[in-house]
Amino acid sequence: SLYWLGKKIIDQPSIAIQDLTVDQWDPYDHTGPLPTTEDALSALENYLRARKLYRLITKTSIIIAPGYSFKIMKGLITNFHQPQSTLLLLVAAITGTNWRTIYQYALDHDFRFLSYGDGSLLWKQD
Repeated sequence: SLYWLGKKIIDQPSIAIQDLTVDQWDPYDHTGPLPTTEDALSALENYLRARKLYRLITKTSIIIAPGYSFKIMKGLITNFHQPQSTLLLLVAAITGTNWRTIYQYALDHDFRFLSYGDGSLLWKQD
């Protein structure tokens, strides 16, 4: 979300703080070249400094699904999510088609699912 906030600032330098949010489909609704991660984060940092803000409280309803272009993270620590969950989309976005193998292993070895379940460390597939 930090990357997309920075991109929004680059696109709209005088955006009001209350409008600085990330909507569900923002990462998928863009045309033209995207800024580098460094440029997006610098824009966010400069925006906050110019307004003498030391923290940013905002909201995001971003959905991360297969095809999402990760800009910052390289891995994800999470638990095993229920089939049909949008959280499973996040797992598939980071692991690619390997999510099926990972989840089959968890099922075959009686891993616990959901909130009090077993955790996993998943690395981004390039």
